[in-house]
Amino acid sequence: MPPIELLHTNSNHPAFQQLAAEMERELYTRDGELAAINHALNKIGFIQDVVVVMMNNEAVACGAFREFDTDSAELKRMYVQPSHRSKGLASKILIELESIAKDKGYEYAVLETGKNQPEAVAFYLKHGYEQVPAFGKYIDSVNSICFRKQMA
Repeated sequence: MPPIELLHTNSNHPAFQQLAAEMERELYTRDGELAAINHALNKIGFIQDVVVVMMNNEAVACGAFREFDTDSAELKRMYVQPSHRSKGLASKILIELESIAKDKGYEYAVLETGKNQPEAVAFYLKHGYEQVPAFGKYIDSVNSICFRKQMA
């Protein structure tokens, strides 16, 4: 695998915008009309804490977090391009985001993923996340699975 760079940026960065758009297209393919409902729930606005994986000067993966509450950071937009999956990139992003969140004083990480994303569910369970009841704007979402982790 070529060397990678973890670019710390914000949600206005063009590489993040491109990857987030790719993610949305994939979700529409997987979830059909449910994706439209979740898209409305997942409008992210400006996010200060974004990590983009650069490989050979190309953006191939991303993730971000925003404040959920004073104790918790909510992970958003975790995405790896299909041709770069199973290379450990998502784990690198997750570890980096958790580190940044801890440095900013958050004790927990929370997130929502979709029922049609079993690989995402397995990924978060592997990284110590526990499934919790739906929270916030996801309470009434039939497609949402929510997770939480206390960060060491």
